[in-house]
Amino acid sequence: MCTRGRGGCGASGGPGWVYLLALLVTIAAVAYGAGPYLAIMVGFKDTVTTTVACAVAMIVVATIINYGGTKVLSAVAVFGFSAELVGALIVGFWLLFTERYHGLGVLFDDFGTSGNGSYLPVFLAAGIIGLYQYYGFEACGDTAEEVKDPGIVIPKAMRRTIYIGGAAASFACVTLLLAVPSYQDVISGKDADPLVNVLNSAFGSVGARIVMAVVLISFLSCTISLQAAAGRLAYAYGRDEMIAGHQLWRKFSEKRGIPPYALLLSGVVPALVAVGSLISANAVTKLASFAILGIYLSFQMVVLAALRARLKGWKPSGKYQLGRFGLAVNVGALVYGIAAMVNICWPRTPNQPWYDNYIVLLSGAVVVGTGLLYMFTTHHYGRSDAKAGDAIPTREPASR
Repeated sequence: MCTRGRGGCGASGGPGWVYLLALLVTIAAVAYGAGPYLAIMVGFKDTVTTTVACAVAMIVVATIINYGGTKVLSAVAVFGFSAELVGALIVGFWLLFTERYHGLGVLFDDFGTSGNGSYLPVFLAAGIIGLYQYYGFEACGDTAEEVKDPGIVIPKAMRRTIYIGGAAASFACVTLLLAVPSYQDVISGKDADPLVNVLNSAFGSVGARIVMAVVLISFLSCTISLQAAAGRLAYAYGRDEMIAGHQLWRKFSEKRGIPPYALLLSGVVPALVAVGSLISANAVTKLASFAILGIYLSFQMVVLAALRARLKGWKPSGKYQLGRFGLAVNVGALVYGIAAMVNICWPRTPNQPWYDNYIVLLSGAVVVGTGLLYMFTTHHYGRSDAKAGDAIPTREPASR
């Protein structure tokens, strides 16, 4: 996303537009997902209304912290990541040694959900949990213009996020799965909230609330980081005069090192999305699914463009390169990304109305369609003075 060096993340047309909307929805999804834990921790009844109220409260707190400036943001992000990592390891090992009801074979058991059909649809549906776990690491790149030597630092940060954070999250997830007493009760609906029940059983009422407090810290840290990324991207679009209201979004506070109005936008829009989820059942799943689709779609637009450029002779010149593996990784990334998007959008609830089945795909189409309509009616995409079209070498005319 970063294309220029004027103090923010450079906007990049279509992919940037999709990514911006996906980030804003992701903020709402993360805050909404934290709602039930916050409600239980403070003693509220877990209803849709209380969940939305808690989500809005978390977004407000994240916005206030982001307004504290980059130093405050950095300190909170480090603290949140550390708390998440330590908490995941402690909870995981405790469950592994005290609450394990199954062996690893449970990960390959469909418990009869495939019926007489193929196991593949069940496997693909379960595989979406991996998409929920391993995304968001790209947020490191959204602040690339604010760090020294980003060509080296940012790729390292992304890899560490995947290796360390992803491994810890996967470990905690597996130990939670092994600690569920009866999957038949979960499938039948008898155990409607297996996660909370597992934590209460393993740690008791007080201990479970402590665990939830740690979880909420990681949720808040994630919300803050995503909001910072979305604010900087909105600022970049405003700076390049490529979005409506650019006069506001491009304003920058030198004292605190933040774009105040762009940050406000990244707080107001997610809060409105969270409130709007009152009209939909299973809102958090739909919000998260669309957010992941949007981020994958914006990235695959870049991956496809990079592949096209490679096939036309482009040679990367940055400090971080894949060398001879570049083309293979590029192709693999495109294939995986398309397969992931298909898996996310695939309708799996035939008993629901058609629009409910295709809500993720419809949302993506609305975002892309709105962006195209705005682009062709305003021509704001041509206002940026960032470099464009320089990836593919220009062929010299043949000598006569």
